[in-house]
Amino acid sequence: DVQLVESGGGSVRAGGSLRLSCAASEDIFNSDCMGWFRQVPGKEREWVAAIDRLGGSTSYDDSVKGRFTVSQTRAKNTPYLQMNSLKPEDTATYYCAAGSGKYGCEWYLRYGFGYWGQGTQVTVS
Repeated sequence: DVQLVESGGGSVRAGGSLRLSCAASEDIFNSDCMGWFRQVPGKEREWVAAIDRLGGSTSYDDSVKGRFTVSQTRAKNTPYLQMNSLKPEDTATYYCAAGSGKYGCEWYLRYGFGYWGQGTQVTVS
């Protein structure tokens, strides 16, 4: 069965840190790209970061560059989003997404990811 489950969200003071994780089912264990997005009610979904699951290369939106770090564990290749120096404008529902082929992150960002989690809320005050 295919599923993605985000966890690690919560409420934190400005300047604090949170670490989000994205648990993936075995069906997408070997997906070639994992992306992170966030969305605020009334606004469009925004891309945050992505990681090439095979090569390990990462990319970030300018708004989080230098503060957020996307990585994956060696044990189970579980994607993580380490968020430091959080700002109130980082408040949003955060989603992870997985590619469904071998097209690379650029392709999924253009045409869409195959699998999505239900999101985890991050509130910075």
